Amino acid sequence: MENLINATNIRTVDFIKGRQITGVRFISKSRAGFMTISEGRDFDLPRYNSNPEGLISGYKKGALQTVEVQLDGSDYYFTVFARQGSKIHLVDEVILADLTVGTINGMFYNTQLYDHRQYQAVGATSWASKAYVKNEPVAQ
Repeated sequence: MENLINATNIRTVDFIKGRQITGVRFISKSRAGFMTISEGRDFDLPRYNSNPEGLISGYKKGALQTVEVQLDGSDYYFTVFARQGSKIHLVDEVILADLTVGTINGMFYNTQLYDHRQYQAVGATSWASKAYVKNEPVAQ
């Protein structure tokens, strides 16, 4: 995306842009420490299409490891978010563009997503500010 500011140099992919999400898989770590796979519900798909941040904000801190999406016209699932421990391996650009400071501060504060230099680069002033696209100052 041309307006994405990525001062943290997190690896990005571009699968979702311009396409509809038709299926979702979440791979998360259970309390016992083993991985589980959950399928996204059909009635949540419109929310994921209109608010891609919802793909990574619905789990407890540290539980979500991978998100895979199936896109319209495809039979395959593509990884749009991958994490191992505190290292984020990749994130889709559409998710980064929709990500807010509040989601990062609440769920990903022990990863490289949490970076004050990134917040300064985009002009973030509150938890509601976008973390990876330029925030315009509000006129008073």
